[in-house]
Amino acid sequence: MPPQALFGISVALGFLAWGIVAARYLWPYLRSQPRVDALRPLAYGDLIAAVLALLALAALRSKWGIPLVWVFNLWGTADLLYAFYQGNAVGFAPGQLGAAYFIPTVIVPLLLITHGLVFRILLRGEDVRAST
Repeated sequence: MPPQALFGISVALGFLAWGIVAARYLWPYLRSQPRVDALRPLAYGDLIAAVLALLALAALRSKWGIPLVWVFNLWGTADLLYAFYQGNAVGFAPGQLGAAYFIPTVIVPLLLITHGLVFRILLRGEDVRAST
């Protein structure tokens, strides 16, 4: 099997594994929390996303909090997807990553899933506690 296919399978399995963890353990807890409290543990990211996340966390209970979370989450998601695009455009071979292989196969799927959870919380509206 070509190395690119194996790499793609590894990334897909990373999404599957983290998706199961998120669905089974993270989402049941987060959906029962008010929106502001549910966003707090998810609003973290890398460089610019981290600054946006910190601003969003600091302003979460103000009128700027939710708009800042939207900006952070859109930026962070776009940044991760662009990194995937650039990685494929460069045409690296998975073996060239060495020990950094875990980043696109483990860390990035986790980060994208947490961004998905943030979008879900943002789209559910105001602080309404779920019944289950």
